[in-house]
Amino acid sequence: MVSLSPSPLVALCLLCFLAFCIPQSSSAVTKIGLGYRLISIENGADGALVGTLQVKQSNNIYGADIPLLRFYAKHESENRLRVHITDAKNKRWEVPYDLLPREQPPPLKQSIALSSSSEKKKNKKKKNQRSVSEKDYPGSELVLTYTSDPFSFAVKRKSNGDTLFNSSSDDTDPFSSLVFKDQYLEISTKLPRDASLYGLGENSQIHGIKLYPNDPYTLYTTDIAAINVNADLYGSHPVYMDLRNEGGKAYAHGVLLLNSNGMDVFYTGTSLTYKVIGGVLDFYFFAGPSPLNVVDQYTSLIGRPAPMPYWAFGFHQCRWGYHNLSVIEDVVENYQKAKIPLDVIWTDDDHMDGKKDFTLNPVNYPRPKLLEFLDKIHSIGMKYVVIVDPGIAVNASYGVYQRGMANDVFIKHDGDPFLGQVWPGAVHFPDFLNPKTVSWWGDEIRRFHELVPVDGLWIDMNEVSNFCNGKCTIPEGRICPNGTGPGWICCLDCKNITNTKWDDPPYKINASGIMAPVGYKTIATSAVHYNGVLEYDAHSLYGFSQSIATHKGLQGIEGKRPFILSRSTYVGSGKYVAHWTGDNQGTWENLRYSISTMLNFGIFGIPMVGSDICGFYPQPTEELCNRWIEVGAFYPFSRDHANYYSPRQELYQWESVAESARNALGMRYKILPYLYTLNYEAHLSGAPIARPLFFSFPSFTQSYGLSTQFLLGSSVMVSPVVEQGQTQVKALFPPGTWYNLFDMAHGVVSKEGTYVTLDAPLHVVNVHLYQNAILPMQQGGMVSKDARTTPFSLIVTFPAGAKEGEAQGNLFLDDDELPEMKIASGSSTYIDFHATIKDGTVRVWSQVQEGKFALDKGWVIDSINVLGVTGSKAVMDVSQSHVNVSITEQQLYGQGDDGGSKVVMVGMNGLNIPVGKNLDITWKMES
Repeated sequence: MVSLSPSPLVALCLLCFLAFCIPQSSSAVTKIGLGYRLISIENGADGALVGTLQVKQSNNIYGADIPLLRFYAKHESENRLRVHITDAKNKRWEVPYDLLPREQPPPLKQSIALSSSSEKKKNKKKKNQRSVSEKDYPGSELVLTYTSDPFSFAVKRKSNGDTLFNSSSDDTDPFSSLVFKDQYLEISTKLPRDASLYGLGENSQIHGIKLYPNDPYTLYTTDIAAINVNADLYGSHPVYMDLRNEGGKAYAHGVLLLNSNGMDVFYTGTSLTYKVIGGVLDFYFFAGPSPLNVVDQYTSLIGRPAPMPYWAFGFHQCRWGYHNLSVIEDVVENYQKAKIPLDVIWTDDDHMDGKKDFTLNPVNYPRPKLLEFLDKIHSIGMKYVVIVDPGIAVNASYGVYQRGMANDVFIKHDGDPFLGQVWPGAVHFPDFLNPKTVSWWGDEIRRFHELVPVDGLWIDMNEVSNFCNGKCTIPEGRICPNGTGPGWICCLDCKNITNTKWDDPPYKINASGIMAPVGYKTIATSAVHYNGVLEYDAHSLYGFSQSIATHKGLQGIEGKRPFILSRSTYVGSGKYVAHWTGDNQGTWENLRYSISTMLNFGIFGIPMVGSDICGFYPQPTEELCNRWIEVGAFYPFSRDHANYYSPRQELYQWESVAESARNALGMRYKILPYLYTLNYEAHLSGAPIARPLFFSFPSFTQSYGLSTQFLLGSSVMVSPVVEQGQTQVKALFPPGTWYNLFDMAHGVVSKEGTYVTLDAPLHVVNVHLYQNAILPMQQGGMVSKDARTTPFSLIVTFPAGAKEGEAQGNLFLDDDELPEMKIASGSSTYIDFHATIKDGTVRVWSQVQEGKFALDKGWVIDSINVLGVTGSKAVMDVSQSHVNVSITEQQLYGQGDDGGSKVVMVGMNGLNIPVGKNLDITWKMES
């Protein structure tokens, strides 16, 4: 849902107006102070380093320096190093440890002895005390080094001595040494020019997935549309991955600054500078060395991605403006008539009574008829998801509001619940940092579920979005809103709040891309949460804290696996929710941005992600919608969603789009077992579902900036058309053999990595499967429930013409309603598939764990297709004489004609092998 305007032009005009009205800070580089000196350091009881830093020369730029800092460093694991810097005497705001569980540094000391260097020499060295001249703190994979005066630290990779992070500032550097004030923290790192950086979101990146020098990177959760490029959007993820290629070998590492305050991050290509308006400097360094290792190490800290129900990988349809029940009934019927798969129907706030959360409109969505509709779609396996916004309508007759007030669950300002305005009019905002709020929210979810048995919740507007600014009151003598004008125009009586340092901090981050006040169109930053926590500090945690509460509430209803889609996210949100990329537009540029944003969220630990297919804002062309479904069919989260003011854009509205949808979604529904297995792998190790190509080919430098192709898992590559009027696509193929998934008789042999121009008429999307893979597929269907009952096939790929080769794949199957996703007797089955070829002998076999679940379901493998072998005949054991065998010659671009044997695909049908039992098939390829 949009919050500010039905038109992106109106939103842009508003931002442009503010850009001229709000003073800009100087972009000139000004060094602040002389940094700190290390005056003491000792070994902590837990193997950590604990030191004290003293400011060298005080100044008042952006406020007074904090005179003494506590420096804490610890190797928390063999591949993770933490560096934590805070006020040595006074506790400061940090991301709450109960919200994001992690190790806590030792308590601050009550007193700090400030000994001079001469006094230290006279005193006997304490047992754990280190000399400030000691420079190294080595771990298994990472080494911390530090310099005493001015204090700086560096992190190096032990294996090759490479410096990953270096906070020192020389006279020639365009950045300061360490700066630490109450509302301004600054620290920088030097970087090699050839390092490729990814992350630091959420934003729409015009230059693609790689961070681009001198683009702005501001992190502060904000409700501005995703059409705004290089601006702080809905989520805050202060983490980046750094990929370097040294002598043909790739090394990746990750850096997280765990801080929820607003920040600007300046990347120049040779340095990166953080300018943060509060909190602490809490760095985590992840050693990698592969991109997958980095995400594994990162999600081991912040939480593994949530398991998703199987149906969540089906196709979803939504629209803001499904005014009544008959409309969504027609939508479902029209998808069925068009033979386009559909698993989930959604409603925006149209089902609500007066746009109030947890209510039903008695006229447009009467409960008896809605329940009848839900019984009908549930009977065929379809699901229903509805929206919930955080703002609770101020209405004395509204039960949700009454119970909220009785439980004192709302964020306060000057002692009273803070008043804002969203869709229902005047609202209060729940404080999800308050345990009572979490309980109240869970109870409201339960009450609503008893009213309407929804299958998931969509939490929107949770940056938080507010149509008003400052301190507001409900106007007397007039209705607000009056129902005649746009619902997003503030009609409360409001006064700006600029009299506190929290509402008007000394350093202005580039909020909304225009240096807007930090309280602009959100909760006033001087408002107060539970236990006195300031909105100024906790602002970017709102969506995260709501996600946790919503997950707990949904799981508590029936004990089922929750499905939640959240617009605002933070570090760790992926443990609870999926994400969509917000209010985009039906343009070719937005189609391209969607790929980069999707790939970034895989790095952020939120792999279940996608964009509004065909665009949220009006209006996509027919050609664009064709191409968008060809991309969106392979988003991990695949949903068509449109604005209230947009023309209807369901996939059946154009016959040409319907054809493209049947083609692309038809393939998606065939590879659902693969996508679901990737969800399992993500839950185990954080591995993204959709990935940049460099995840599988980290040494292939041509892939480092590639933002128009992507991988699903390690082996399936999607190369879509993302330019208007094109019927071909120039696709990059990393070294190896790639087989066309839609036509396995064709493929590409890329000897050293090359671009290949592929035909891509309007209804065609190019999807290729890499060598050495085994891909489990099913037969597809109109609903994932039906597709899941069909026979399996295995696609086995060897390098074209290889005399020897190995391939592998896996498959995870479970009862997807169970909250936990794990290998367990009777509720799940896990299979490792293997294949080898050697001297013409091909063997395909499986190793099954906990086969009972698959056996009880009756799943069978009906066919196996082996690609890339040579020979004209497959000679099988007599016991397999019932199997139908076919040999198809393969046409592979780039293979060349060296007069050798032709490369063929061997197909075997009629196997009828139970998935839950070990299979083992061997045959000999002969000429």
